[in-house]
Amino acid sequence: MGSVGLLYVGAVLFINGLMLVGVIPGKSAAILNFFVGTMQVVFPTIIILQANNDLSVIFGAAGLYLFGFTYLYVGVLQMTGISGEGLGWFSIFVSACAVVIGYLQFSLVADPVFGVIWWVWAVLWFLFFLLLGLNKSSLTKMTGWFTVFISHLTGTIPAFFLLLGRYETNNTLAALVAALAAISLAAAYFLGRKSMRSSAQPGPAANVVQAA
Repeated sequence: MGSVGLLYVGAVLFINGLMLVGVIPGKSAAILNFFVGTMQVVFPTIIILQANNDLSVIFGAAGLYLFGFTYLYVGVLQMTGISGEGLGWFSIFVSACAVVIGYLQFSLVADPVFGVIWWVWAVLWFLFFLLLGLNKSSLTKMTGWFTVFISHLTGTIPAFFLLLGRYETNNTLAALVAALAAISLAAAYFLGRKSMRSSAQPGPAANVVQAA
């Protein structure tokens, strides 16, 4: 069940990334956010109810609520037009929790791959905090591209491996995921800066006005 939820985390992150880079309208993206947000609240609740007080199972499911509430929040904001400062400050809470959960994946669960994945999510949600909580609008395109890139790295691909029963975890694979995430962040920064430079360049009409 958690693997299915992870697959759709990849889907909704991909859609939200495209929304941030201006490919998809906000209200169009909101629909999937409601679907996946609801899934990410219902699924962990079912898992916890069936856990028989198994703390490892409860721990694995508890973090899913962080995503579920985020996606529901995004859906509400896009449908209503309410400002995103609240979601931004919630994102710094999610980011801090993701750092802790990532550390516990290394120390308690012995799953370094998901330890790195949680830390990648911590970076992403920190960008959401900067973008929405602190109104750093200059980071919009960078955040959008990073979201697009890591949607598959941290969601879609590991979900398929889990669903096929071929998931493996070790330090080498964790280092590979970390390297790909770093490349994704660098590429997102480059694309974000390129977009800012393009938007800052005056068009033909502006050139005429300046020449006059």
